[in-house]
Amino acid sequence: MMNNLFRIYAPIIVALIMSGCTSLSENTLTDEYSYIQTPATKQSADLNDIDKDGVINARDRCESTETGAKINNNGCGHTFGKNEKKQLHILFAHNSSVINPIFAGQIKEMAAFLADYPSTSIEINGYASKVGDENSNLKLSEKRAQEVKKWLINYGVAPSRIRIVGHGESNLVIDDDSEFAATKNRRVTATVVTNGRVVEKQWTIFSKIPRNADSY
Repeated sequence: MMNNLFRIYAPIIVALIMSGCTSLSENTLTDEYSYIQTPATKQSADLNDIDKDGVINARDRCESTETGAKINNNGCGHTFGKNEKKQLHILFAHNSSVINPIFAGQIKEMAAFLADYPSTSIEINGYASKVGDENSNLKLSEKRAQEVKKWLINYGVAPSRIRIVGHGESNLVIDDDSEFAATKNRRVTATVVTNGRVVEKQWTIFSKIPRNADSY
């Protein structure tokens, strides 16, 4: 009987003794080397991206990249020094300030150009032919310029960026009494030129691609 009990409980007693020894050994080692402190891991490079251009600070040579700019591997926006230019040239019917739909695409492209270069502004110049009264022609030329301004505003251009000037029958393209001359002189023109270096924008799926006037 005693032999049977010994065979049953002997393994359990041995396991309990070994467990106590292991625990004691671990505690002893812990106490013995408690003076050793594991140093904090230091980050060798700045992995932040302060200007949110997709290039970490450790590699970024341009820390204030303009939002949406097309950048190179060093985090600098791509710029070009050559001035970009956009022009408007719209013709009108006799004694009219109504804009023919065929010029809608041209006006929309100008609005897109102004959106791409927010530091620019536009001066719209209205003209008239020699036909009719001089004072009436001056008012008509201003009204033509005003109509183009309205279209640009509808396409998202801020009114504060648009200035209109009426020239009446001055500054004629062709100075004679022909119908061809009158057609050429009933017009609105504008030229916008970017000044200084311009940051090229990065293309995204939300970018607008300008379409030619023939598309409208």
